[in-house]
Amino acid sequence: MPINPIPRRFHALIPCAGTGSRAGTPMPKQYQTVAGQPMVMHTLHALARLSQLTSGWVILSPNDDFAWPQVCWPSHFKREACGGATRAESVFNGLGAMLQAGVDAEDWVLVHDAARCLVTPEAVSALIESCQDDPVGGLLALPLPDTLKSHTLNGQTARVASTVPREDKWLAQTPQMFRLGALHAALEAAASTGFAGITDESSAMERLGLSPRLVPGSAQNLKVTYPADFAFAEAILKGRT
Repeated sequence: MPINPIPRRFHALIPCAGTGSRAGTPMPKQYQTVAGQPMVMHTLHALARLSQLTSGWVILSPNDDFAWPQVCWPSHFKREACGGATRAESVFNGLGAMLQAGVDAEDWVLVHDAARCLVTPEAVSALIESCQDDPVGGLLALPLPDTLKSHTLNGQTARVASTVPREDKWLAQTPQMFRLGALHAALEAAASTGFAGITDESSAMERLGLSPRLVPGSAQNLKVTYPADFAFAEAILKGRT
């Protein structure tokens, strides 16, 4: 008698405990109004439209006092106030909360930046389709389109030191998709150093000698970081309505 395979389940984890100091906003940037609502809500709504997602976990700072809207809140998403001092710590704590809540360690988790509010369900679906049978997992990324320079500093002035070959360079984006237990273990291995050098989930997996899959993303899936990015995001979001 054939054994029925365990159905794949997919969960989103959105670290949302940062302050966004480079954005120049009076509040954490993920709560800044963009195209009529807090930026993070655009992110959550894009993810919530995915039929593959079983649940979404928004990881907040323990002292988060944002007045979250209830009317537009996706019913299968929840908020957990277990964020840490860094993004990596917030993700690690969030994964731990998922495991404690009984989410299977073999389920897939898609970690996505709250400030990447222009992500599309189609792009995330492409990541899922590409990586659901992969032994490691993967991430959305963009082949580097521009000439890349390294620099030296002459006082306060940056000057070109060299031109860096770009043929094998990619800009990492999110979501980044890995098995829940494997990603938790990879981050746990770096926790004793304060997650030094862990800039994203892929870098944690790479430290274990693994090679995540690169899935082409979109230039629009930028992380809103600087003041000018808000105007760009607003224009794109208004153009989609």
